[in-house]
Formats: sequence, structure tokens, C-alpha cells
Amino acid sequence: MHMALTVLPGLARLRPLQISVPYRHLAQLAGSRNDVEPLPTFKYVGERAKRKDRVFVWGFSFTGALGIPSFVVPDTGRKTPKKMQLTPYRLDVDEKISSAACGYGFTLISSRTTDLNKVWGMGLNKDSQIGFHRSRRDRTKGYEYVLEPSPVPLPLVKPQETQVLQVACGRAHSLVLTDNEGVFSMGNNSYGQCGRKIMEGEVYSESQLIHKLQNFDSKITQISCGQDHSLFRTEKGEIYACGWGADGQTGLGHYNSTGTPTKVNGDIAGVNIVQIVTYGDCSLAVSDDGDIFGWGNSEYLQLAAVTEDTQVNVPRHLPFKEVGKVKQAVCGGTGSALLNEEGHVFVWGYGILGKGPNLQETKYPEMIPPTLFGLSDFSPDVKVTQIRCGLGHFAAVNNRGELFVWGKNLRGCLGIGRSDDQYFPWRVTVPGEVVDVACGVDHMVALVKSFT
Repeated sequence: MHMALTVLPGLARLRPLQISVPYRHLAQLAGSRNDVEPLPTFKYVGERAKRKDRVFVWGFSFTGALGIPSFVVPDTGRKTPKKMQLTPYRLDVDEKISSAACGYGFTLISSRTTDLNKVWGMGLNKDSQIGFHRSRRDRTKGYEYVLEPSPVPLPLVKPQETQVLQVACGRAHSLVLTDNEGVFSMGNNSYGQCGRKIMEGEVYSESQLIHKLQNFDSKITQISCGQDHSLFRTEKGEIYACGWGADGQTGLGHYNSTGTPTKVNGDIAGVNIVQIVTYGDCSLAVSDDGDIFGWGNSEYLQLAAVTEDTQVNVPRHLPFKEVGKVKQAVCGGTGSALLNEEGHVFVWGYGILGKGPNLQETKYPEMIPPTLFGLSDFSPDVKVTQIRCGLGHFAAVNNRGELFVWGKNLRGCLGIGRSDDQYFPWRVTVPGEVVDVACGVDHMVALVKSFT
């Protein structure tokens, strides 16, 4: 039997494929082990390559809260300001940033350095919430908007020995926690949220006052700012509060604003608290036994598990037995979340909670499927290690340094490349391992360690 061979036009002109292989490689292919040189090993990243600490920002940029001046005052040919940055953008900072906080249109970042400059502020500053920043044109005036990270001088006694451990931001006030010199406050004190006496008619614009808080029974180890109130946790596990308390958010059992940090009791009396958190008008606390407590605004079912009242004036124990031992908790304007010791995230309250558009409110915590945070058959050990939230959105970081966000995408604050709201956790593309993240009203800051 004969077979016809058809040659396509042009193929006959192709030359045979030639493969050139070094002699020593042919020897390997032939199985010979005599006098064979070892193959070279190429290393593209050194074994001792140092990973770099970086800061990324995104969201609403018009106030200067992202610290990128060109977004507000355009350069390089762009004629209009860039109001929103929809994806993470690297912020150049010289120091290793260890703490960040997002207020309402402003940002504080800090380093544990012993250098003179330890805290930097950027963004809205009409109430001096990020300190006094002197104008270059008129040395008697201060800037109401700070467009790039600018040092905030703290009135430290021993600046070369003191480190800043944490910063916190509210609507128009800020707190700074140090290791040896206590807590400092700045900004609006209309309700005593800065921990000092309320002065009738006080002007906060261009104020150079940075107040050192006193009268705590023991050392402060954590701070948290609500909208117009402040919480402090001591090394003994006790809670102090000051500021606006009309919704019970201070937990002090009365409506009057107080400028003196006062010890909070209720169900947390005698309990060792290991975490406090607040951002809007609701407050949560976690004990060393893994129990969770809440007080403040409950108009959105935040505390509906224990009462139908819309304001809770003293801390109440929340009977969330089905969630296991609580490790962390967060609360925003209408929604709350907790993280248990197994790495599972539970949400409750009202709004976009992370379980799709059909779950808009619940007074009991519901678990978000762990697969939405990276768990799979190929990655069976992945779990969430920390959670954060802003006024209307949430964030979670897993043990691989991956960041997930969900909630109201106000002015692009989620960093997912679009302005749509996100009803399920969605991974944010960040070039590095996320170490920590801070959420605000409409912007975010991430502390990142580079891959190489």
C-alpha cells in the first residue's frame, strides 16, 4: 500500500531544527558519570537579601490623607487633582513605620525609633488633630491641610529614650501612646475626648497644644479612639474612658461628657481585658478568657443580643457561646466582627457584613466561610490572624500576609481597583506581605514587608 505525502507550500524550504548541546551535557544524557562538570546554580536573590518595610495607601486623597502631594496639587502634566486612588500606592517614608491610624480625612503613622521625629501626620488638620504645622509663607500661621507626612513634635522629657508604641485617630482628635512617657492627645476637645478639661469657646485651629494625660492607676498599654470619645487599657487589664457619652460609648453610666479619664466598670469590673476597640459610637472589649463585652450605640443591633435598648450605658457581657474563644474584635459605625482562636471570622450588626447581599442585619454573629480568606485543599493551614474595620468596611489579614476587604467602598477605600461595594471578602493586590492595616472612613493604610 502506498501513502501519499502532501507537502504544504513553504514548508519544504524550512531547514531542519538543529539543537546544540555541550559535550558534557551529552555525557550526562548518555549516563556517563566520568569527568562530568557539575551544572551551574543560578541565584537571583541572595540568601541574606533584606526584606524592606513599606507603607501603602489608597482611597480618598483630596484631603491629603494619603500623603501624596501630587494627588492634590497635580504635577507631570496632569491638570486635575486625583480624588481617589483605587489601588494600593506606595508611600515613601524613611523610617520603619510600626503603627498607623486613619481618622476622618487624616492619617497618623509612627515609628519605634529613638530619633527625635517619631510621629508623622498628613491630611485634614483644621482642628490640629495632627499637630501644628507652621506655614512656610507666614510663620505665624499653620496649615489646615498637610499634603505629605510631616513630623509631629511631641513634648517628651527624654526624646532619645522614649519610643512611640501606637497611634489612634477619631473624628477630629488623636492619641499617641509611648513606652515610658504615657499618652499624649491633640485636636478637638469639645467633649473632653482629649482627656483634659473642656474650655468654653476654645479655638482648635492652629493650636500648638499637645496634652499629656495623667491620673491613671497603672501604665497604659493600648489606646482607641471613637468618633468623639477615647478608651485606654492599662497593664492591669482595666479600662478608662473620656469624651462624648450620649450613646453610652464611654461606658461610664451617664450622658455627660467628661474630660477626665475615668475607670469603666459594669460587667468588666474585675475582668482582665486584653483588647479594646471603638471607632464610631459603639465600644467592644475582649478578656483574656476569650469573652467579649460591649457598650454604647445599639441602633444597628450591635448589642441586641443582650437588650432591645438602643443605648447601653455600661459594659455588658455578650453571650456569643457559639463563636468559641474570642481573640480579637472590631466595630465600625453599624457593623461588628470578631476573630476566634481558630482563625474564623464572625460578623453581626447592620450593613454589608461580608456574607453577600442577602445578609443585611443580624444580632448574633454569623461566620464568614474560611474559604473566602484563602483556605483550600491546596492551602489547608491558611487562617485569619487579624481583623480591622473602618466606619463602614472591614479588613482581614491571614497567616500568609494576604489582605482581604469587604463592605462599603466609600470613595474607593477598599483598594480593589473599582468603586463598587464589596459584599464578600476580596483580596487586595499588595506587592508584599501585609503586616498590619488601618481603616478609616474613606481611606486605608497598610504596613507591608517586601517579598525580597
